[in-house]
Amino acid sequence: MGNEMQTMVVSFRTLVANPLSYQTMLPQKPLFEPKFVCELFSQMSKTYGLVNLVSSFGFSHLWRKQCVKLAQIESGMTVYDLMTGMGECWHLINRRLTNEGNLVALDFCPEMCRQAEAKQAGMPGLNSQVLQEDFLNNSLPSASADRIVSSFGLKTFSPAQKEIAAQQIQRILKPGGLFSLIEISVPQHPLLKIFYMFYLNHVIPLIGKLFLGDPNNYKLLGTYTQHFQNAQTMGQHLEATGLIVQYQSHFFGCATSLVGKKPER
Repeated sequence: MGNEMQTMVVSFRTLVANPLSYQTMLPQKPLFEPKFVCELFSQMSKTYGLVNLVSSFGFSHLWRKQCVKLAQIESGMTVYDLMTGMGECWHLINRRLTNEGNLVALDFCPEMCRQAEAKQAGMPGLNSQVLQEDFLNNSLPSASADRIVSSFGLKTFSPAQKEIAAQQIQRILKPGGLFSLIEISVPQHPLLKIFYMFYLNHVIPLIGKLFLGDPNNYKLLGTYTQHFQNAQTMGQHLEATGLIVQYQSHFFGCATSLVGKKPER
């Protein structure tokens, strides 16, 4: 632990001296290849939920709650939860569906889907379906969703994949349908950015290790966030498909969201 602490101190001093230095520390890995991302989240699946909640001081739950609220879900609707993970948004979604309508959850990670299916078994009143598919190449019918939500699933997309994802959202959303997406982001304030990125890159991996996770896997979450920056680029891709998009910042930019609508015919 002494060596880890020394490394953290050196990294923090480097960030203070040069706030942009973290951009040159990114590992040379196939970060955005679906197979790599799938294996990463499979390895983290046993500890991801708890580490995410603890390390975010509960903000992850608050941001998911805001994401679902902004989707304006109503009873009887068909809702798609994209990159659903372990189904962390389901109870929030079902409060609005009131056991009416349909929830279709999609994720390409087998371990995450298994945990989502276990949660599904504990919610017998919810008419839900878990699909193990890559959203970038999915079988969801066109113009079939009243609402689309996604929490913390955008950061693992490359620039080219974001464009495909935007096209898919436009395709599967019904005319007049709404979408709400939220993701961890890099705050713009220089001082907050230094502390926040240090926390993502060094403190969260340490928390992951304390919960018997692989710290190197959790460090990649900070790497993905560094690449992602914020949701503005994704918003531009969504607008390019003809969707109406509103960009929002949460807690000084530590998370950003996109809320919007597919125009009526």
